[in-house]
Amino acid sequence: MLATIQYHSRKLKIDFSKPLDISIPLRASKTNVNAWYLEEPRIEPVREGEWVAAVREGASINFNTIHFNPHAHGTHTECAGHITERVYSINKHLKQFFFLAELITVASERLNGDEIISKKQIQFALGNKKRDAVVLRTIPNTKEKLTRQYSHTNWPYLTEEAVNYLVKKGIKHLLIDQPSIDKEKDEGKLLAHHAFWNTKGKLRLDATITEFIYVPNSIKDGTYFLNLQIAPFENDASPSKPVLYKIEDL
Repeated sequence: MLATIQYHSRKLKIDFSKPLDISIPLRASKTNVNAWYLEEPRIEPVREGEWVAAVREGASINFNTIHFNPHAHGTHTECAGHITERVYSINKHLKQFFFLAELITVASERLNGDEIISKKQIQFALGNKKRDAVVLRTIPNTKEKLTRQYSHTNWPYLTEEAVNYLVKKGIKHLLIDQPSIDKEKDEGKLLAHHAFWNTKGKLRLDATITEFIYVPNSIKDGTYFLNLQIAPFENDASPSKPVLYKIEDL
């Protein structure tokens, strides 16, 4: 479905029949993507005595219970409630779902034994562009990201300076293909998260971080229309399904 829409002061031509899903599906498998030292997610039929809620077991329905952690087991979107004493709900504070986004690809830099994403790299990739959201793809970018077990791997992370730069540029929604924008083991400092939500000043309750995305190499860097879909969980984070749409020439 090709449509021309008004987005703020811009007219955008978008083919909504061609979504580019950049989420990672959740599966009950040891090969499900994983972090934070948890076991794999479980999807199991309800059991009552000898009755099993699965059609293959003779029931009339499939009636599964799902055990998972949104932060550890796949694509998720979180709000400031992730790091504040008061647990703000992503469902209550993400009220708009379409944004102008810039997809950028960054190779991490080596610093003191870590892989970091610096302000200089993001500044070079974004230039003077004004966007609501930034989608950050790191390289190397292989399909291993769909199944990788990230615990104890010290993944690439954003420096506090880099995140402060994004905040100053007015970025409200940050998406990344790593388990976290922060270092895996940082003694609970979470410098990038605190910077993004401005916990030392006016809390940015309308800003979100989406982690554990996967952007295939076939999707080129550039400007997209982002649909950030979440499940309506009253929690600091929810499983999510970010979808990009190409912007056609008018």
